[in-house]
Amino acid sequence: MTTPRAHQVTRSTRAHSFNTAAAQYAAGRPSYPPALFDTIEELTGRPLAGSRVVDAGAGTGLATARLRERGADVIAVEPGEGMAAEFRRTLPGVPVVRGSGDALPLADHCADLLTYAQAWHWTDPARAVPEAVRVLRPGGALALWWNRDALDVPWIAQADARAGRHFGFDVSAEKRDLEAHTADLTGHLDVVRRDIRWSRRVPLDTHLANLGSHSLFLLQEEERSAAYLAEERRHVLDVFPDGIVEETYDVLLLFATTPASATTPLATTA
Repeated sequence: MTTPRAHQVTRSTRAHSFNTAAAQYAAGRPSYPPALFDTIEELTGRPLAGSRVVDAGAGTGLATARLRERGADVIAVEPGEGMAAEFRRTLPGVPVVRGSGDALPLADHCADLLTYAQAWHWTDPARAVPEAVRVLRPGGALALWWNRDALDVPWIAQADARAGRHFGFDVSAEKRDLEAHTADLTGHLDVVRRDIRWSRRVPLDTHLANLGSHSLFLLQEEERSAAYLAEERRHVLDVFPDGIVEETYDVLLLFATTPASATTPLATTA
């Protein structure tokens, strides 16, 4: 039986696909640059050190770890059993609770900062925005961000085009979906946007593990994904014959501050 293409399955199915590949996700996915957290501190007007932070959709803890390194007091929220288990293995002793951004299992006004790293697009904004306002203290901040491939780098644009042809996947449509999903914020909060470019150098196997950890691949038949990754290995070696790949990303950061007196209707937690 042919596995449905990524745009034909539900958002929930895509979100839960990561639970079977949590270790691969943790090993292959890129983290986030120091400049991102510098920018968050600039926009909040306070250091992360000592701040009460909720990292929602924390996954395996990539962002949580960076926030902790900055001295933040972090509690993580993660809906997936597999991802939460990998989080606990990677960050023992850091509190992680099961729950979603649509119904955060947290007290009112308990956080200075609420973050979503690569996770806001899995929420229902009609529920997640009021939940953010409820959980944040008045004047608290909401920060959403995504690592996005730098498509003005020729080899990255070519790789994205190959993936689209192989899987019948429209990368531009995915980006339009993301823009539409985040647009709901602007009707509720004043949003500031920042774009931050950064890069990392990783072994080819790490690069391929990163690719294979995306829901586009996880929802395909194993043979189909394996065939693509084998072919992609050859293409990438043509660009990086020493087997060390320079991945370049543009972090899209969306930042909003809640009103000093929270009057938005509150959602009910789970």
